[in-house]
Amino acid sequence: MEDLLGLNGLKIDKKFSKLNVYVSLVREHELKRYPIFKCSENVYQIFKGLFEADREYFVVLILDARSRMTGINVVSVGTLTASIVCPREVFKPAIVGNAASIILTHNHPSGDSTPSREDIEISQRLRECGKLLDIQVLDHIIIGENSYTSLADSGSFNDD
Repeated sequence: MEDLLGLNGLKIDKKFSKLNVYVSLVREHELKRYPIFKCSENVYQIFKGLFEADREYFVVLILDARSRMTGINVVSVGTLTASIVCPREVFKPAIVGNAASIILTHNHPSGDSTPSREDIEISQRLRECGKLLDIQVLDHIIIGENSYTSLADSGSFNDD
């Protein structure tokens, strides 16, 4: 075995040397000015068209330290009534995108923006994950027909 990586004498078998993983961020378009999110209404105005989808979409907005949106990632496309959300998939683009914070949003094709028990539970779980990663989850906004519910505005995000 030889020292292929040159890291403190770390030696790996030569046949595994091609398994190095590189992570990169690819932006489809660059914005001249990034929108700043000061309230949940700002998010709703940008994403209210999401209601027209025939299934649930779970989307993460990646924000910098000034609450400017630097990226958007569709985490999951579900069914009419559900969407599978894995914390790893939520935070992967946030980490690569150097996020200071994120905002979660998803639609309810039924038109009712009232959060389900599952919506509240996944929000709490993602907030805990964000604390471990030092990426604040600012809000989870649920979009319905001509309405939205912000879990932060409703008090569901108050720290105990």
